Parts: sequence; C-alpha cells; structure tokens
Amino acid sequence: MLVTTKQLFQKCYGRYAIPAVNVFFMEELHGLFAAAQEANAPFIVQTTPFARDYAHADMLLSMIESAARIYPKTVFAIHMDHGYESHIFDAIEKGGYTSVMIDASHDSFEQNVQRTKSVVEKAHEKGISVEAELGVLAGVEDDLTVDAAHSFYTNPQEVEDFVKATECDSLAIAVGTSHGAYKFSGGQGLQLHILEEIQARLPGFPLVLHGGSNVSNEVVARINAASGKIKKDAKGVQEAEIKKAIPLGICKINIATDMRLLWTMVNREFFRDKPDEFAPTTPGKTFMEEYKKFMIGKFELFGCTGKAVEFQNQ
Repeated sequence: MLVTTKQLFQKCYGRYAIPAVNVFFMEELHGLFAAAQEANAPFIVQTTPFARDYAHADMLLSMIESAARIYPKTVFAIHMDHGYESHIFDAIEKGGYTSVMIDASHDSFEQNVQRTKSVVEKAHEKGISVEAELGVLAGVEDDLTVDAAHSFYTNPQEVEDFVKATECDSLAIAVGTSHGAYKFSGGQGLQLHILEEIQARLPGFPLVLHGGSNVSNEVVARINAASGKIKKDAKGVQEAEIKKAIPLGICKINIATDMRLLWTMVNREFFRDKPDEFAPTTPGKTFMEEYKKFMIGKFELFGCTGKAVEFQNQ
C-alpha cells in the first residue's frame, strides 16, 4: 500500500518513528520489503540522485513497484532524498514518488526559503509531501561531502519561521549527527535540548533525523577481521538516544551507512571463507537474510512493529 510521508507522520508523531532506507539494488529491496511484511511495519524506501544516476530512475522505481507486488501487505512511501530542483521536478512530472526532499541547507536562510517554497508549490499540486532541511550536517554520503567546520546545529527560532514561510510537510534538522560511519567520533551525542525547543515552538510538526545509522561495533569488528580497514572510532546513533528523540518529534530516521556496512561484512566474510566461489548470487542470498533480520530489529527499536495495520484499516 503506497502512502505519503505526511500520512505516515500524522499517525506516528510522538509514538514511533518510520525508518527511511536508501536503496540501490534488488537484494536490498527484497530484504527491506520482506522484513516490513513480516513485522507489519510501515517504512519509507528512498532513493538519492546518486542512486538514480547509478541504476537509472526507471530501474529503481520499477524494482520498488515489483517489490510491492511480491510483498503486497506492505505499507510504505517512496521518497527522493537530498534532491535538487532538476531531480525533484523531474520526479514530480514523471510520477512514482509520494515524497521529495529539497536540500537547500547550504544556502542562506532566505534562499533556502525561496527554493523550498517553489518545490512545495509544485509538489503539493500533485499531492506529494515535501521534506526540507535547516542546519548543515557534516560527513560523507554518496557524492555529498561537508567538513565539520562548515556544519552547524539548527536554530529552533529559524525552524518556526521557516516552516511558516515554506509550508513544508517535515523538516530535517541538525542535532549532532553526520553522514557516514564516523558520526560521533568526537564524543558528542544528539542535542536533545534542540528537539525540545522545536517541539515547544511547533508542537506536532514532524522532524527528520538524517545520519540515523547505529554503526554496530560488532559489524565493524567483523569487517576488519575479514581484511577491512574501518577505523575504530566509527560510531553512530545509540539506541537510547533514538528512544529519547522519538517522543520529541522525530518521525523519520534515515538509514544508509548501516546497510553499506552490512553488505561489506557479508561479502568480505563470504569471500574470505570461500575463496573458490565467484557467483554473486550466493553471498546475495546471505545478504538478503541479514538485511531482513537487521530491519526487523530496527522496526522494533523505532516502535513501528505492528503499526502498518493503522493505515491498512483506513
């Protein structure tokens, strides 16, 4: 069942969060949709411009549509993450997406408002939800790179002004996370006081946590035991912080790095243990199983297990 992110957030706000998972290839989609159907959990499947360039937008959307037919009891939104106007307007016109993100966070506040408003106007005409971003996250994801010196936390007063000016449906905010595997290598955690102030100013407005991967110590250790070289200070968002952030308005949590680490672990271990193998399908099956198990755990952590029924009965 295809829904918009706005529909998801109206139900989940303050109660549970929806995982938003970046996808590139078939094995990921099988693992994601299989896990969601088993857990009866709503989710967001999202593509980036980088993924669209890699696989082609038509290929990605066709695979998502096929997965929806194979796993017919799923409830999900299709989201374009970190888009620019050229990607977003193309997606709006060609269809397939129920949600888009305009990332103008590197611009001035005024430019961000102007660019976001233009996307909101076009998207809302088609019933498509819009996510915007205020504040800048450090780190590396796909072809996006921002060093720590140019990142900054989101200002709660600006959030209130921005949402009123743009009429966006949700907002990604900078509260301490970063993209990539080294989110908290400096020791800081989520700045929950920023979430508290935003919620006080805009009660009920859905917030988005980018850079929401956990970066499991076990997965990193297994990668390195199989000749990987992930640095030991790789660290993500801890489970206790996720549980505190959800009641404060975090409705959508982006996951990308965890999936890349999982893929790396499975393939490094497989070819280390079976150096005579060369068929991609054998480790692919293992990856789908590990992916499914991982996502079932995320649904539990985010509190959305069993919540798909809230949308199926509408």
